[in-house]
Amino acid sequence: MDKSWISKARNSIDYSIGLSKFLDFAFKNGVVGETIRCPCPKCGFMKWQNRDIVEDHLLYKPFPQNYVIWDLHGEKQALESSQVEDVFQDSGVQPQNPMEMMINDAFEQYRQHDPNVGASQPLNEDEIVNDEPREDHNGFYELLNDGSQTLYEGSKYTKLEFIIKLYHIKVLCGLSNKAMTMILDLLNDAFEKAKFPPSIYEAKKIINKLGLNYKKIDACPKHCMLYLGDDEKSLDACKHCGTSRWKPNKKKKIAAKVLRYFPLKPRLQRLFTCRKTTKDMRWHVLEDNKDGLLRHPRDGEAWKTFDLIHPEFSSDPRNVHLGLATDGFNPARTLSSTYSIWPVFLIPYNLPPWICMNHTSFILSMIIPGKQSPGNNIDVYLKPLVEELHELWSGVDTYDSSLNENFRMRAALMWTISDFPGLGILSGWNIHTGLACPTCNLDAEPCCLRNCNKWCFMGHRCFLSRNHKFRLNRVRFDGSIEERNPPLKLSGSDIF
Repeated sequence: MDKSWISKARNSIDYSIGLSKFLDFAFKNGVVGETIRCPCPKCGFMKWQNRDIVEDHLLYKPFPQNYVIWDLHGEKQALESSQVEDVFQDSGVQPQNPMEMMINDAFEQYRQHDPNVGASQPLNEDEIVNDEPREDHNGFYELLNDGSQTLYEGSKYTKLEFIIKLYHIKVLCGLSNKAMTMILDLLNDAFEKAKFPPSIYEAKKIINKLGLNYKKIDACPKHCMLYLGDDEKSLDACKHCGTSRWKPNKKKKIAAKVLRYFPLKPRLQRLFTCRKTTKDMRWHVLEDNKDGLLRHPRDGEAWKTFDLIHPEFSSDPRNVHLGLATDGFNPARTLSSTYSIWPVFLIPYNLPPWICMNHTSFILSMIIPGKQSPGNNIDVYLKPLVEELHELWSGVDTYDSSLNENFRMRAALMWTISDFPGLGILSGWNIHTGLACPTCNLDAEPCCLRNCNKWCFMGHRCFLSRNHKFRLNRVRFDGSIEERNPPLKLSGSDIF
């Protein structure tokens, strides 16, 4: 099917004809009820709309340029198996089980980098490197077995594929472990010959073999310290405030507060061993922007200045630029509960903007437990991340599956992203006075709102050009004319 119309102007005849053919195809092969996934940038394949709405959206907004295989609208189902085989034969590529591809990507670090062995070939026992293994070799073979073993004779699902999809449903729908175990019990009773796991606990053990687990680190209930190193085994109470490490009135020792920390190094290394993401990690250099427009952080002055200051870091496009974002939220989804937790995310900005801003590209670094906000003590919980960032600045050995070589991967934290209260927590900035604006500093023009006792800052017109009409406009603002120049930037010592 011709798809060249996707790149043409939306007011052209070719675009209208192509859009009509797409809608005919989608509503024939990918319809649910009377709706399909709307591919417009606003809906982003997440909303189901009828034909008229989808057509209006795609006339008002552009069709996604990189969506040329309409797998979400039934294109895979429309292809016959003989056609699929012909496609692979013509391209010289043999079809591969996606579960096997995922397993081989997860265990790519065991491959001996023999130039005669292609990185895309499946791993076997002779290729496993026994020096400093990161995962258990037996787990690899068990995963391969689960990835090739069907649930029952004639089933299109393998055991591993079924477990991963079932666990995905559990996460999206918020089902409890007890509910999932009851569902598995029902499936085992209904299909006696099928190879379902007996419980969600056993299913988790299979998924955990893929790696990327998290660490549980005990913390002081009053945010004073983490029980790391020697303190983990020797201390039963906080060495700062004396608060007990354990929950009271429990027969077993159960930590009163636990930090879930997700190590960063293996997650960044997995981006380069996975064949779907390794090329995208060099996008910020390979896809050069020459029109001078700001579409990605790499086009900004901060990124360019950082590259000038650290030329050794910028010399390798695979070195990772990171942003950190955090905020508190109520996991109970009820306003009556005051409990809040603070997840900390890292965003790899090497990726193109349509990928790095996708929630699947966010790297969960840690979950700071509640019930109260950590406040200025958030640095206590960030300690393991800071230590790992220090190590990543020096570099860690990583395998690049696209170039089939090892390299020294480095990473740098470029920005923190938060709302204004989050800025006060992350950096210790005072956000509760008339001098709270981090840009205006001493030149701020604060205004205290009496009804809610909050500060606002009204001097933003000083950043406009001298002849801008808003500088002379009294009605739309506070009744005054703005004649000041923008505030001077303070140095670090002046701010301190």
